[in-house]
Amino acid sequence: MEGAGGARAGLGFALSVPFPSPLEAQIAHGSLAPDREPRKGGISKELTVTENFLHVCWKADEARILRVSVSSFLDHLSLVIQTMELFGPPVPR
Repeated sequence: MEGAGGARAGLGFALSVPFPSPLEAQIAHGSLAPDREPRKGGISKELTVTENFLHVCWKADEARILRVSVSSFLDHLSLVIQTMELFGPPVPR
């Protein structure tokens, strides 16, 4: 059975990251969502925002592919959070 992005339903991982505000969760989503998986198949990743939470769900064919994708995402997430902290809270529009 194929899921989004061509990954078969096999292994999965879900992560919910709380942010101080819904706006900051949206900013993180906007920064992280454009990063597509480099592989054409075998893995899919979906990012959504609910209130002040960024939710990420992965589905993969192999544990190794899932591990590499999650690890890479966490590196990018760390950079986004550090950058947001450096610039301070966003100003609502």
